[in-house]
Amino acid sequence: MNLILWRHAEAEETAPTDLARQLTVRGRKQAQAVAKWLRARLDDDAVILASPAARTIQTVENLTDQYRVVRELAPGASAADVLTAAGWPTGIASTVVIVGHQPTLGHVAAQLLANNSESSWPLKKAGLWWLANRERDGDEQVVLRAAISPDLL
Repeated sequence: MNLILWRHAEAEETAPTDLARQLTVRGRKQAQAVAKWLRARLDDDAVILASPAARTIQTVENLTDQYRVVRELAPGASAADVLTAAGWPTGIASTVVIVGHQPTLGHVAAQLLANNSESSWPLKKAGLWWLANRERDGDEQVVLRAAISPDLL
């Protein structure tokens, strides 16, 4: 299974509610750049799940209009919520993209890559980590396939 963790792009600091925060002009450009990179590499049957926050929906809409909003991925979600939504490690699809928030995505990466459930690794706004699970010599492993920062694209 491929698990792609994509943090929402830069959003305005204030709004009537946290879920209502919109992308900034810079955030829209970040989302477009990362979406272009991802679109060229993503299988047609990938399942894309987004938090209900406006900023995550605006981020994912640069990639596709074929996504599902999952309320359990809202700000404050746990790593377990993300892994359950994705169906990790077997997956609800061979590739699942999660468009979400920090520190949750950082918790997922730390847990899967370093078996560390206490840490949250930093992921820049609009940044993306592409993880995959595999079996090697009878051991389950998680490997990092890509780490993308929007300012490098």
